[in-house]
Amino acid sequence: MGIAKTIAGLFRMNDDAWKRHANPWSVWTRFAAVPAMLLAIWSRTWIGWWSLLPIAAVIIWLFVNPSAFPPVGPDSWAARGIYGERAWVREGNRVPADHRRIMRLLVAVGLCGFALIVWGLVALQGWPTVFGATVVILAQLWRIDRFGWLWERLSH
Repeated sequence: MGIAKTIAGLFRMNDDAWKRHANPWSVWTRFAAVPAMLLAIWSRTWIGWWSLLPIAAVIIWLFVNPSAFPPVGPDSWAARGIYGERAWVREGNRVPADHRRIMRLLVAVGLCGFALIVWGLVALQGWPTVFGATVVILAQLWRIDRFGWLWERLSH
């Protein structure tokens, strides 16, 4: 969980930022950034170095996104997942062992998907890029669901 705290610090995730990031618009537009980033990187074949502009735009969006939407409470599936992620980062000692095991597994699955994405983007191969992105997104959706379970478990 030390890495999670480091990443949260990088994004300056205070209480207000977590509540804003819990907004379903924040969650779903971050997912939309995955194909946007893949397309931006792939665009190097069409526009060369100009591809750095859309890549930079997606990176900037990923940094702005957690604070771009109004704060919400844990009323939706996505919001409960983000509140659970906040609990994961802040209260790691209270996280049950079963959650830690599943989270490690899901991170490993996501890393495998990411490796496929890298391979696909380097080799300009569609199937590993799309399959890898699908694996990453499904692993992240499952992580959000587990974070939602964690929120339910720790908040009662």
